[in-house]
Amino acid sequence: MLITNIKGLVGVHPKEKLSLRGQELADLPVLEDAWILLEDGLIKDFGTMDSIPAQISTLPSQISAKGRYVFPSWCDSHTHIVFAAPREEEFALKIAGKSYEEIAAAGGGILNSARKLQDASEDDLFESASARLRDMIKKGTGAVEIKSGYGLSVASELKMLRVIQRLKQTFPIPIKATLLAAHAYPQAYKNDHTGYIRLITEELLPAVAKENLANYMDVFCEQGFFSISETDELLSAGAQYGLKPKIHANQLSVSGGVQIGVQHHAVSVDHLEETDGSVLACLSSSDTIATLLPSCSFYLGIPFANARGLVNANAIVALASDYNPGSTPSGNMNFVVSLGCIKLKLQPQEAINACTLNGAAAMEMSHELGSIAIGKRANLFITRPMPSLAFLPYSFGQSQVETVILNGEVYHG
Repeated sequence: MLITNIKGLVGVHPKEKLSLRGQELADLPVLEDAWILLEDGLIKDFGTMDSIPAQISTLPSQISAKGRYVFPSWCDSHTHIVFAAPREEEFALKIAGKSYEEIAAAGGGILNSARKLQDASEDDLFESASARLRDMIKKGTGAVEIKSGYGLSVASELKMLRVIQRLKQTFPIPIKATLLAAHAYPQAYKNDHTGYIRLITEELLPAVAKENLANYMDVFCEQGFFSISETDELLSAGAQYGLKPKIHANQLSVSGGVQIGVQHHAVSVDHLEETDGSVLACLSSSDTIATLLPSCSFYLGIPFANARGLVNANAIVALASDYNPGSTPSGNMNFVVSLGCIKLKLQPQEAINACTLNGAAAMEMSHELGSIAIGKRANLFITRPMPSLAFLPYSFGQSQVETVILNGEVYHG
């Protein structure tokens, strides 16, 4: 497939550039009046229209992108899209002023999703997650990480991870799976934290490893959830089974989660709505990626992460959707880019890089995704005609994605 007359080919980073740290985030190379050739599911070549080789200019499979931009697909590195039912009944409670913690204490929140999931069949979970994923792909997402965490029992956590495995086998995009059994304490273990941790480490982890169901181990390290010492124990146990750490950290308080994540060489520490100087210093020289989730702040009405402080501290910053039924019922990465600009005060170039190359890095896939480079996977999208690059985040109520290309082929969903 040959795409010609591209107004701007976005994210033409050197192939060896696998992440962008600090001020590098503002560097978004755009090739104007460009063409790109896709072959065998990969990016074969690209250049400017005045240098297009004669032998490919007459290829029968061509798309004209006149007036349009071509982007590398969004790489959404933090989602929870396998769930049994939405939680719109909690929506009115939020509007009435109930906090995340108050809703959870009243039987809502994560435990609400866990109850519903335990009653759902694997087939039902697969069908509902498939519908969500198709919608995300049509909005430009070309790689995704999916967490468990609404099972909170050995059988239900395994059920979730098997659904994610089926999604991997069914959909044409790369999917990473994360074990998040340490999302909350189930009711039966409310006063027996040691017992639940033992259940995870002695029963669940061996079963997950036996079926090769997960890439990562995640823990919700937060007041009222899992403590620093409990997080330390769980991440150490996951590492024994080859599961690399990720962490939910500093969503509700400066919990110390970032520091314990960096200590364990976590791939990413996610949320970071609450930060202080020690957090910035910790991430300034670390390869652990700070993954910010502005849609969660938008929906819950909690503070937005200090993206500018993290960038100025030389951290590696990514953005992701956090798509889940309780705090972010949206997987629209275009809106995430807009929030990255409007609320996190990132420039459009920074927000786009954070949702592409750095998002891929937060899933350890930036060697094959997240930028335009020869040999990378041909997961792209073509916009509608746009006057400028900044128009995409500016037009936050609309989708500018017109054509989705996965593995070098137009995706029809």
